[in-house]
Amino acid sequence: MSILSKIFGKIFPSAHAQTPPPSSSAGGSLSADEAAAASAASDAASRAAGAAAAASATMAEVDVKALLDDMASKNPQKLNWKTSIVDLMKLLDLDSSLGERKELATELGYTGDMNDSATMNIWLHKQVMNKLAANGGKVPADLRD
Repeated sequence: MSILSKIFGKIFPSAHAQTPPPSSSAGGSLSADEAAAASAASDAASRAAGAAAAASATMAEVDVKALLDDMASKNPQKLNWKTSIVDLMKLLDLDSSLGERKELATELGYTGDMNDSATMNIWLHKQVMNKLAANGGKVPADLRD
């Protein structure tokens, strides 16, 4: 499952459907290499389909700011989710490590220097807010652009 799909699953729970495991081919047996290749291709297709389903699912408008403010008020940590992708991911109980953020950046098409994590993080936060807004989330303009 893509990282963006995980974020959507926390914000839009109804869009967070699990992808069923791939069924095996009924037409003959595969070599170990063929089975591994088929499994890898199926896994990649499942992740892509899951991301597309989460991104394109018709969702009731969710007040993202109100939802996240409520979550933040119940969290023992003081998290600045409005400006920090790390804090947003922590608030959603997701892995906020640099590796995960780099993977999210790759998913979202980041073309900048991933070693400049401050610039990447700012870009990621805006992109996630824009994606939430584009997919049924009510996100204030100051959090999007």
